[in-house]
Amino acid sequence: MRTRIKEYRLRNNLTQAQLADLVHVTDRTIISIEKEKYNPSLMLAYRLAQVFHTTVEDLCQLAENMRLEDEENENL
Repeated sequence: MRTRIKEYRLRNNLTQAQLADLVHVTDRTIISIEKEKYNPSLMLAYRLAQVFHTTVEDLCQLAENMRLEDEENENL
């Protein structure tokens, strides 16, 4: 799943470790999310959105990800 977490993190001058501390996860979790290797839980996505004063929908690009998923499913 694509997210805007790295974009928001850099815009707010936070390291991965600093962001991880703010949302009570390891820096490996943040790294994995940014590399699209791990999808955050709903609660983690909500915590991240609160840190950046945005919505889960915006942060996790839900509309874009749904469109991409729909396109992939059309080919099944």
